[in-house]
Amino acid sequence: MTKSTSTTGAWANWTGDQSCTPLRILRPGSVDEIAAVTAQAAADGRTVRVVGAGHSFDDQVCTDGLLLNLDRISGLRHVDPEAGLVTVGAGTRLADLNLQLARHGLALPNLGDIDRQSVAGALSTGTHGTGRALGNLATQIEALDLVLADGTTLTCTEDDPEVLRAARLSLGALGVITGYTLRVVPAFALRAETRRMPLAETLGRLDELVDANDHFEFFLFPHARSALVKLNNRTEDPVRPPRETARRIAEFAENGLFEAACRAGRRFPSRIPSLNRAVTRLMTPSEHVDRSDRVFASRRSVRFTEMEWAVPRAACAEVLREILRVIDHDRLDVGFPVEVRFVAPDELSHLSPAYGRESAYLAVHMYRGMAWEPYFRRVQDVALAFGGRPHWGKRHFMEAEGLAARYPAWDRFQAVRSRLDPRGTFTNAHLRRVLGPVGSPGAAPSPDGSHGVGDRTTKGR
Repeated sequence: MTKSTSTTGAWANWTGDQSCTPLRILRPGSVDEIAAVTAQAAADGRTVRVVGAGHSFDDQVCTDGLLLNLDRISGLRHVDPEAGLVTVGAGTRLADLNLQLARHGLALPNLGDIDRQSVAGALSTGTHGTGRALGNLATQIEALDLVLADGTTLTCTEDDPEVLRAARLSLGALGVITGYTLRVVPAFALRAETRRMPLAETLGRLDELVDANDHFEFFLFPHARSALVKLNNRTEDPVRPPRETARRIAEFAENGLFEAACRAGRRFPSRIPSLNRAVTRLMTPSEHVDRSDRVFASRRSVRFTEMEWAVPRAACAEVLREILRVIDHDRLDVGFPVEVRFVAPDELSHLSPAYGRESAYLAVHMYRGMAWEPYFRRVQDVALAFGGRPHWGKRHFMEAEGLAARYPAWDRFQAVRSRLDPRGTFTNAHLRRVLGPVGSPGAAPSPDGSHGVGDRTTKGR
């Protein structure tokens, strides 16, 4: 058995604005070790949280208990091309999974715009891409494996749909996810087109643009009259990636030049409107054909913090106009664009922000070192007025009472949480704030020590 490694010291997220000092940071090498340390922590009355790549912008993993890093619980374990299923370790980075799937002629049907996250971190927080016919990444989960607080293991499948629907997007509140069975598709190429479009035209043609493209998204900079639109569509044409020189120039513009503009805006806030207009003018049209994951994911080196809201798709244009109005009215210094993407309705995950409705996701950002709270609070006010639900891995200011009213399956999730983690072993300050305390109905284990999940729960190995 590969033994876990243990360290002490501080942990910080990707942005560097969330940090904590856990009792210990453990890097287990097997499910058996996860079961053993989790059971011991529960017996000692300590809490357990799990960290992936640290790409959440809130204090979701911060703890003074045990922090488990699952980087060693990774890799593609099994591939069934005929069934369109693969099993993968929870700590696997999305970028690595994409490469391994490509070697087998397979791909995930959709991805977000970065691939640095761990699989478990991305799925458990509701990470999504864009495409009106596609749900967030968690909808691709066929089954998953959990280690519960007492060290028992549980495979969540459609045999118990309530548990699976809670576990797909759980914020780590039910147990330690160690692996997934994911639905995949044959590898495919995308024709990627990027171009400027007048903002008024973009908002006026929104339904047409969303419906006419497999994957449509756009970026709009406050104070600018144009939006950057991305139209990604499946194609049988041969792969024709951008030339190396063009790729490097594009990456430099998206990262180096943009970083310089952000720094200038941080130092001279009054220049942000003109900087935004200049950045928009520098956007050049492009078109190429490449493997899907290389089109979906972009390199992002500029550090920022982020808030994102899922609103009804029909309200998207009105919400954006109101956000832009608020920025102007309150004279907010906003140098980052608003990113807009679209997803299908989702009832496969109780806590999905897209639950029961076709949704537009609106992401707002603030460059590191700049005051983000006034802007984010005003955006939250706007989003809430249109029935918005926050992305679980991004900043927001809501608490459990207000969130509960926005999620039709909230009580169903809480019932599963009470059943699987009755004593709150996987809780921290963040979860107490956004989910509340573990509920009382069904919170106690059965007299035989099981969790009401039948013979699919087995003692830790």
